[in-house]
Amino acid sequence: MILMAYRHRDAKTLAVLTLAVSAGILGTVYASQYLGGLQPCNLCLYQRWPWWIAGAIAAIAAFAPVNVAARYGLCALAGLSILVGAGIAIYHTGVEQHWWAGPSACAAGSIPTSLADMQRMMAVPVVPCDKPAWTLFGVSMAGYNAVFSLLFGGFVAVRGIRGLRGADSR
Repeated sequence: MILMAYRHRDAKTLAVLTLAVSAGILGTVYASQYLGGLQPCNLCLYQRWPWWIAGAIAAIAAFAPVNVAARYGLCALAGLSILVGAGIAIYHTGVEQHWWAGPSACAAGSIPTSLADMQRMMAVPVVPCDKPAWTLFGVSMAGYNAVFSLLFGGFVAVRGIRGLRGADSR
């Protein structure tokens, strides 16, 4: 009984940690956008979705009335979401470093065929994905996101899977 209570607390701690880190990452990127004036490109915006998904899954794992196995399973799923975000961040870093071409949505795009098209294009400025808006020690936000997402997402996924295996053994 005491072991079961500990495992519940351990799984819940992992879920709350994942939720807190997701909120911290999202708070940082939104602060850099709205307070710091850094306009995100399309790939920057795509990198936010895995953190939103991981945070939502972690919130369910932390606060829903579920058993230990479900908590760990949800944490593993949140970790996998963060790892998907790492993949997007690695791709974006490669675009910034000109290792490969970015998506067409990150460039000026097509030639307008009407005045309405031109007005629409001028109303929404295109932020290029291959030019970092901010760097520290030569590493962009996408680069830092790639490294952190790999490390933290891997930790959460592995810890969730290990906890799930331990929870399933009872």
